[in-house]
Amino acid sequence: SFINLYSRKSEIAVALSKITGLIVMDEAHMSIAPKYKLAIDILLFNKAKLIGLTATPGRTWNLPEEDAKLSRYFNKKKVTLKVDGFSNPVDYLIKEGYIAEVESQDLMYEGGIEPSESDMEYLKSEFKLPKRYLNKMSIDTARNILIVTKIKSLLIKHKRILVFAMNVKHSEVLAMVLASMGIKAFSISAKTDGNLRKNNIELFKSNSEEKIVLCNYGVLTTGFDAPETSCAVIARPTDSLVLYSQMVGRAIRGTLSGGNEEAEIVTVIDENLTGFGAVADAFTNWDDVWDDVN
Repeated sequence: SFINLYSRKSEIAVALSKITGLIVMDEAHMSIAPKYKLAIDILLFNKAKLIGLTATPGRTWNLPEEDAKLSRYFNKKKVTLKVDGFSNPVDYLIKEGYIAEVESQDLMYEGGIEPSESDMEYLKSEFKLPKRYLNKMSIDTARNILIVTKIKSLLIKHKRILVFAMNVKHSEVLAMVLASMGIKAFSISAKTDGNLRKNNIELFKSNSEEKIVLCNYGVLTTGFDAPETSCAVIARPTDSLVLYSQMVGRAIRGTLSGGNEEAEIVTVIDENLTGFGAVADAFTNWDDVWDDVN
């Protein structure tokens, strides 16, 4: 079976894993990744049973065959929470307070650098933008001013804001500009000193009334739990619905999950580039590769 859940997945995984002979895979969309699949296959060969837990029952946005591999691994069976009076689990979990009421808005940027012909060819073949193009975008002064100005206005309403940058330098620049404006802002990445990263994250997670912006690249998309976070700014283009959902998920914890009644997701939309804007997109996006959805 494949269980599609939207809250407390880790706690459920721990509880279910105590059942003899049962493998419980949290973030189950990673099950067929090489570093996990071999270990799982060995256990399955020894008669274990497998249950997967995830909020994103797919691996890509635009590669159906990759998503189909995941569904086949779970016998194409997905079990989804159904509640009378609700069209999907997200609406139910919002009403009950497990997920915050989400306001999504696009921050449109109509300027910027036009992708070259080779950039577009790379996008078509690799389904992602080349690093050289992202590096050019990250130092676009007008784009960064737009982002920083928006973050400053968001601090009127929010105490903790998480910013997802497009590379390490971009994260550092955004944090530096915000700090120069008198805003407490930090940047963390895989390159950040371990003690400094730990201290900055602990301060961000604290109950301090001080308003803090935490900019990051590549380290806070999964496994980061800061319930005080009520706003996320997605300042990096992505064509991955899984990654987008993980970034959004850092800010939408509801009151019953220790979070907030309301959350705000701001997605920077660059002209001619794709983006996502709805939290519930991940709920039905991959239904076509699951034969048994019940």
